Amino acid sequence: MTEPTIDHDLGRRFWLEVNGEVAYLAYRFVDETTVDYASTWTPHVLRGRGIATHLALHALAWARAEGLTVIPSCWFVRKVMDAGR
Repeated sequence: MTEPTIDHDLGRRFWLEVNGEVAYLAYRFVDETTVDYASTWTPHVLRGRGIATHLALHALAWARAEGLTVIPSCWFVRKVMDAGR
């Protein structure tokens, strides 16, 4: 599978569309140097394809590149972080 393109609404969410369905990772800035990754959502028809992992890894890479601290309020983001990915 070709990696889908992730779009970014700054300060709101990372998202991608596959076959008309939208998966996303929602977040908010806590302050100038901290982001809270609050939740991920993948529609049922897209689950099991690694899309949420792809979103989480992309979001974590973005935070690293920006020098931001991540608060993983979302259980799935915490799981990806704990796995050392």
